[in-house]
Amino acid sequence: MSELLNQIRQAIEASGVSRYRISQDTGIDQGHLSRLMNGKGGTSVETVEKLCQYLGLEVVVQPKKPRRTRRQEA
Repeated sequence: MSELLNQIRQAIEASGVSRYRISQDTGIDQGHLSRLMNGKGGTSVETVEKLCQYLGLEVVVQPKKPRRTRRQEA
């Protein structure tokens, strides 16, 4: 989930919208948004959904590629 949160942080920075405005528009507490932006805490799926919707992002879940074992490589 850390990669997802990093991408959301980057999208917030790139948006040029203040954290205050994002907080007001999404209903996400300013303190929570600040902790998220500073990497000081996680967040809920609900908050991720709100931020993604606000920023025009889409979360895609897909299966991982299977790891190759040494036996498969031989």
